[in-house]
Amino acid sequence: MATYVLATNHVDTSAQLCDYLIDRVSRSDEVHAVNSLPGGDETNSQDVRDGEESLNVVSSRLAGVTSVETHQFVRGNDPYTDVLEHAEEVDADEIVIGMRKRNPTAKVVFGSTTQRTLLHSNQPVAVVPLVEV
Repeated sequence: MATYVLATNHVDTSAQLCDYLIDRVSRSDEVHAVNSLPGGDETNSQDVRDGEESLNVVSSRLAGVTSVETHQFVRGNDPYTDVLEHAEEVDADEIVIGMRKRNPTAKVVFGSTTQRTLLHSNQPVAVVPLVEV
């Protein structure tokens, strides 16, 4: 049995991360999909709906294959903090995150959430290149 924490912030991200996981997971595995929002004035009702939709994609794509739990955190943390704390809480075997393609200059540095997750994680992290759709 393996436990995966999937970090998502968009329906397209969710779909691509599910494409990565679909052939790796089995019935005995668990997937915890996490969407993290800052809250307060930085989060509006559309952000909440978008986050819920991104989590629904994970449920609809993977629920027939494995156990799926979804979590939308709105508690003022940076997204990487919520992802890493949840991964520790569920004793994740792997964290799965996406990375957007960047221009040649920006390729030197990942996005801040991806970079911070990689730098601070105690679990293995799979970074899935996100293709613009």
